[in-house]
Amino acid sequence: MQLSQTGSKPLAHLAIALAGGVWGVFWIPLRTLDNAGIPGAWATSVFHLIPALILLPVVFLRFTKIKAAGAPLQAIGSSLGVSMMLYSTSFLYTDVIHAILLYYLTPIWSVLLARAWLKEPISNSRIISIVLGLSGMLVVLNIEQGFPVPQNIGDWMALTAGIIWAVSVNLLRRYPHYQTLDITTTWFYWATAFSVIVACVTYPNVGSETLKAVFDVLIWVLPIALLVLLPVYFVAAWGVPKLNPGTSGILFMTEISVGAISAALLTNEPFGLREILGVGLITAAGLSETVSPMLTAFFYKRGSLQK
Repeated sequence: MQLSQTGSKPLAHLAIALAGGVWGVFWIPLRTLDNAGIPGAWATSVFHLIPALILLPVVFLRFTKIKAAGAPLQAIGSSLGVSMMLYSTSFLYTDVIHAILLYYLTPIWSVLLARAWLKEPISNSRIISIVLGLSGMLVVLNIEQGFPVPQNIGDWMALTAGIIWAVSVNLLRRYPHYQTLDITTTWFYWATAFSVIVACVTYPNVGSETLKAVFDVLIWVLPIALLVLLPVYFVAAWGVPKLNPGTSGILFMTEISVGAISAALLTNEPFGLREILGVGLITAAGLSETVSPMLTAFFYKRGSLQK
């Protein structure tokens, strides 16, 4: 049993890194919805509501099991949901650099919480990975402008989102026996609920024009929500419980690299030597967390065969 768990870790590393990479381009459809007349948190609501409706049969079929799972499953789903809602909405109230910097302090919170709560060890290699990842992030996001101290509601939302995400991954690690489908389902429903609440508060005067805009964009929103967002959430819900919370936080930083590259290709954002260096550091952090367990699994398997 232990061998299979060890062998599954490299795949979980790859899954989390890919999920972070996909999130790195999620700004594109969100910005497109905003330009189409579906502002702010309403755009986040649309992308979460569609999979939530598709997953409705799962709720009916697995209602007894979801109910029996009790408070821990709902704590996981609600913390994941509120974290995603806060992070997405923070961009409405602060600049992108501050939001990403403050949110992606999450590997630090994840490692500290895992050590205090789950008694997970903090290895030297993990410290090196965190230093590499955070260094790459600071380079990409131009730390020459100064490290951001929370100064407005958007900054505090991003910082809070990162802390809550750290709580989420620790909960997933603490309760790894829940079905991935149940986690994904509760995640979408809580994210939808929180997004709609925030949307109603921040943009209460939307009317028929916004509703018409939603129907106009469904032709491309539907496939993205069902074929991209839903699988990515499922993959994240599957992979995170298998890894140390600090490790998953580092691997999710692929979002920064992909976001920087995609922004450079599709907007006027620069991508020069500084960005290449930063992406390289983040990649090195991810590789250090990925190669090590792969080598461990290889030598473990080899040692077992020799015995």
